[in-house]
Amino acid sequence: MSAPRPAEPPSEDLSRLAALHGVATSYHPSPDRTVAATATAVTLALAALGVDTATPKAVRAALTARERELGERLLPPTVVGWGAGTPAALAALPRDTRLLVRTEQGETRDRAEHLPPGVHEVTVTTPDGRTAHAHLIVAPTGLPAPPGRSYGLLVQLYSLLSRRSWGMGDLGDLGELAGWAGRALGAGFVQVNPLHAAVPGPPTDPSPYRPSSRRFPDPVHLRIEDVPEFAYVDDRDRVRALLERAGRLREAVLDQGALIDRDAVWEAKREALELLHRVPLGPGRRAAYDDFRAGQGQALQDHATWCALAEAHGADWHRWPAELRDPRSSGTARARRELADRVDFHSRLVWLTDIQLTAAQRAAREAGMPVGIVHDLAVGVHPGGADAWAQREYFAAGMSVGAPPDAFNARGQDWGLPPWRPDRLAESGYAPFRALLRGLFRYAGALRIDHVMGLFRLWWVPEGHPPTEGTYLRYDAEAMLAVLVLEASRAGAMVIGEDLGTVEPGVREALRERGVYGTSVLWFERDWDGDRRPLPPDDWRADCLATATTHDLPPTAARLSGEHVELRDSLGLLTRPLAEERAEAAADTAEWRELFVRLGLVGAGASEETEIQAVHRYLLRTPARMIGVWLPDGIGDRRPQNLPGTWDQYPNWRLPIADARGRPVTLEELTESPRLRALIDALRH
Repeated sequence: MSAPRPAEPPSEDLSRLAALHGVATSYHPSPDRTVAATATAVTLALAALGVDTATPKAVRAALTARERELGERLLPPTVVGWGAGTPAALAALPRDTRLLVRTEQGETRDRAEHLPPGVHEVTVTTPDGRTAHAHLIVAPTGLPAPPGRSYGLLVQLYSLLSRRSWGMGDLGDLGELAGWAGRALGAGFVQVNPLHAAVPGPPTDPSPYRPSSRRFPDPVHLRIEDVPEFAYVDDRDRVRALLERAGRLREAVLDQGALIDRDAVWEAKREALELLHRVPLGPGRRAAYDDFRAGQGQALQDHATWCALAEAHGADWHRWPAELRDPRSSGTARARRELADRVDFHSRLVWLTDIQLTAAQRAAREAGMPVGIVHDLAVGVHPGGADAWAQREYFAAGMSVGAPPDAFNARGQDWGLPPWRPDRLAESGYAPFRALLRGLFRYAGALRIDHVMGLFRLWWVPEGHPPTEGTYLRYDAEAMLAVLVLEASRAGAMVIGEDLGTVEPGVREALRERGVYGTSVLWFERDWDGDRRPLPPDDWRADCLATATTHDLPPTAARLSGEHVELRDSLGLLTRPLAEERAEAAADTAEWRELFVRLGLVGAGASEETEIQAVHRYLLRTPARMIGVWLPDGIGDRRPQNLPGTWDQYPNWRLPIADARGRPVTLEELTESPRLRALIDALRH
């Protein structure tokens, strides 16, 4: 059998056309290596942008049209201005061009400098009569640094059960944790996993990073007893039965070794919320609800409509009747009227969740936290979910976000998330991105952006093809950053970018210039350009959140003991012999231990608990302005919350926080833990 023919590279015309649309024809997995994209990957990416490349003739026609369009264009669809100066795109217009700016605040101006922050509309007319219109984003030059230096807790909310939880951690637990951590520990923030709305099950995808909607939160996180209408439900027998059911779910996880069952929790909470929905709202509550619906507008109506339609037709809108796949069709409008009560039900759930999210942030600030709750923005949404339905014109059909092959994964990655179309974002003045951020900043003291490099470019994988056959699509990073800085500054919030892994040159510098913090994880901080030894604390960057681990990595106890290697071996995830993996992990840990001893942070032969304290004292030696403590590290938990590369082989996203013996620990027990107190004392003193 003959060897397969190598994939053909793009032609010269196709390469030029791709460059004009931000489609890459090659990428650099390392500084000294270039990998060419295939013609298929480039062609399919252009097709997803609406560019016809079916034949060489079509490619030449599209290239001619694009070159003419760009050559004749006065302004791009969106123009960016920083601070008080004139945006560069406007300053470059022909002399004597007339300018008209209609500001977001309702003013009309004939000059582009000293404009207030906002998203304005600009019209230009050249002396020869040509006219152009554009969105004008004016943002502060950067975000201010947070006040002082702080440390805080990192936790997956579902894993944090109290003796009042209904089988998984909820927003009542979050408020309690924040209030305690701020007052008793002096913590400055609590960072949680994404609380976005999930695609309904059963079974529900337990991953918080593949949501139905990033715009709206998931009511599974509600503390039912904190909803005022709960006290006025007439059927008290049903209420008692539901509370008993909730108790069984909680006890199964905490006392019987069961995994967190999100679907069972939601089923119980949904029944309770159905009862609450029958209770009339009081005049003040009704007015507040009406104001919320009016403020959220079409976006909330679309989300609630999708939820109602999903109940009737299933959770993937691609399989719905054809007339319902378009949110603006007459069929959808008719269904919305017929399902008005269900639409109202789901709208009210969003409102109730928003109230409790806001209350958690208020509890954090009242406890003295300078930042408060740090929320997490997932990189994308499920292709069958609410956002992909309601905003389908903004998503690239037939494409998925992922990552190219690298040293950690030779096959690349396909995350199953449809990417935003950069052209449609620009044409809208980045309206969906603005709305997304504005919604999250309602109750966030800071926002962590997963895979923040996605503001610059994303790896697009064509449907039906392996990740190796993808290519990068470039976004207007200046516009994306301007929107981010604008919305964060309006909310008085900070932004933390998850910039781990392969980062394109210039990205971290661009983020730093705008006041966006990075993320530094101890085990990855080495002198990669030199001898690869652990990076001395003085050489760390200051504008970052520094941590010992994350939800995707082993807890510190498992890292120090090498148990993470044994776990991966037991699941068949190792690509090399176990002995080699053990040796490499032991050598890595030994280098860090040697450094800790040399700095006087710990003595040789110290206990595991003392070593974990030394790890965090080391983080304090760095200039990092934010220090994050993975809450399970505080009690010696040894199990990762998520093990990348696994699906049903490991209980990802379903484990409660546990102690060193694997025994689940409640929020109440956490607050009384001498081990956790000792770790925090190591940070405070």
